[in-house]
Amino acid sequence: MKAQLEGITIMSNDVARLAKFYREVIGFNIVTEESHYAEFENNGVRFAICSKALMADNTDGHFSFIEERKGQAFELNFQCESPEAVRETYNDFVSKGATSITEPRSMDWGHTTGFFADPDGNIHSIFAVDPAAKRE
Repeated sequence: MKAQLEGITIMSNDVARLAKFYREVIGFNIVTEESHYAEFENNGVRFAICSKALMADNTDGHFSFIEERKGQAFELNFQCESPEAVRETYNDFVSKGATSITEPRSMDWGHTTGFFADPDGNIHSIFAVDPAAKRE
């Protein structure tokens, strides 16, 4: 028997703030919104936010949900159809409240990529395959 990835859940101390960001900045539609949990409409893998306090309760106070997180734990990757769309979408996200980390630029691996952060400091990428990039 193989297990299949069904969902990705971000842990947060402020579910409402993070849910607002993913709704208003990224443009995801919320299908469930509670004080301790939010879930978004998504084709494929379920995407949700859950309060760290609720997960601490669910896991009998496991230390990983009580201690303050340090450093990057995961990255979401958002793909666009073109380098121009990356720049446009990146600027839109930043104008709506995303934190600019690195503006989109051509990368050695053949993508135009930019990095931004959500209100909890999680850094994500937005990219497109760059047809003009020279690949070796």
